[in-house]
Amino acid sequence: MNTSHPNFMRIALRLAAHNLGQTWPNPTVGAILVKDGQIIAEGITAKGGRPHAETQAIEQAGDNAKGATLYVTLEPCSHHGQTPPCAEAIIKAGITHVVVACTDPNPLISGAGIALLKKAGITVTEKMGEGEALDLNRGFISVITKKRPYVALKLATSLDGKIATRSSQSQWITSEPSRLRGHLLRSQYDAIATGIGTVLADDPLLTCRIEGLEDRSPVRVVFDRQGRLPENSKLMKTQDKAPVWPTKNGVEESLHELAGRGITRLLVEAGTKLSTAFLQSGQVDRIYWFRAPVLIGNDGQGAAGEGFSSELTQLARWKTVEHITLGSDTLSILECLPVS
Repeated sequence: MNTSHPNFMRIALRLAAHNLGQTWPNPTVGAILVKDGQIIAEGITAKGGRPHAETQAIEQAGDNAKGATLYVTLEPCSHHGQTPPCAEAIIKAGITHVVVACTDPNPLISGAGIALLKKAGITVTEKMGEGEALDLNRGFISVITKKRPYVALKLATSLDGKIATRSSQSQWITSEPSRLRGHLLRSQYDAIATGIGTVLADDPLLTCRIEGLEDRSPVRVVFDRQGRLPENSKLMKTQDKAPVWPTKNGVEESLHELAGRGITRLLVEAGTKLSTAFLQSGQVDRIYWFRAPVLIGNDGQGAAGEGFSSELTQLARWKTVEHITLGSDTLSILECLPVS
């Protein structure tokens, strides 16, 4: 196997990661064209899902694409949708070798794109960088396999798991580096959800406010059963910056509704009530737990409320996949383990 394959695929994967949270309802895909050991073109799925990465790279290379190797992070599509199949564009361009990170989980495509390339005489190398490619498209995969977005819950607490003091003070528990990381997370998710209680108490914006990433703010979803969202709230007054989608439904119904509207990745930033509802529903895939080096005590407000099982064997188990130091704070990233 060509020893340069992994290096070029890593570049394609970095391209794909750049538009994470911006390409829904489509997956984020990176593609590069290589000829004589040099990158001659690159593409990335555009905001909103089109144009696709492969066609952008091919168009950029022009006639020089003939005889080149294409590195792409997801199997090229083979069906006629709103755009012609990328597999056909690859064949027409005269590309002789395609290196694919992972197959497309969409039943309309899965394996068919690769089969079409092979039938045309193109050499195909599969599963190069598969793990990272699957991780990038967890949201797209979740919509196909679970009929709901990939769900991440963000918690910002004290060391003893409190999100606010007894007087409900919650702002600035964590440090500036943690808050910046939280804004970066917002830019990487299609939508962000909160509860009406948080809106009424804090009047948040829920936008990404990192310089240069302001245009990457997610759709803002408000769980509001009684329709109390104020017209003069910061959310409603900034709909030109990011849409606001109120929902009167519960967690599971809302998740199916969001998937139907194209959302693949949902970040939950909420108070105790909604965070608890998501955890109790069993629909949380990942937790971003920001912890500040302070203790608030038992009279503070907990990150999770009541209603969990008293039986240890029935509680969800979590695996820590990464610890990150952010100034004086710690960020732990945890993923839910499958039920045994």
